[in-house]
Amino acid sequence: VQLVESGGGAVQAGESLRLSCTAPGSTFDGFDMGWYRQAPGKDCLLIGSIKSTYSAVPSAKGRFTISQDKGKNTVDLQMEKLEPEDTAVYYCAAGKYPLTVVIGHALSNCPVNAGYWGQGTQVTVS
Repeated sequence: VQLVESGGGAVQAGESLRLSCTAPGSTFDGFDMGWYRQAPGKDCLLIGSIKSTYSAVPSAKGRFTISQDKGKNTVDLQMEKLEPEDTAVYYCAAGKYPLTVVIGHALSNCPVNAGYWGQGTQVTVS
């Protein structure tokens, strides 16, 4: 099972970006799905998921929103007021149980051999 992210790119500080995650040919009904990010030299951190309010990225509060469109089988990450510190590779992930349990909220590197992952998409904010 493969997740596919889209929507990454390079933007200016203060701009918005929307990332989308889909699972072609698969369904994740009942799964927890969410987003991680890993900045250069930093841990891979859980931004959030659809089944939990927990985030390991305090700066995402009030700026980032995770939403699910069951009709399109996607989970999106809407990011507002982007800052250079948001520059990272962003990963979509899914798990049969809460991501904080299946994968964790802070990893030395991602993806890991737990749950399901996308290939990652680069977001660069300048």
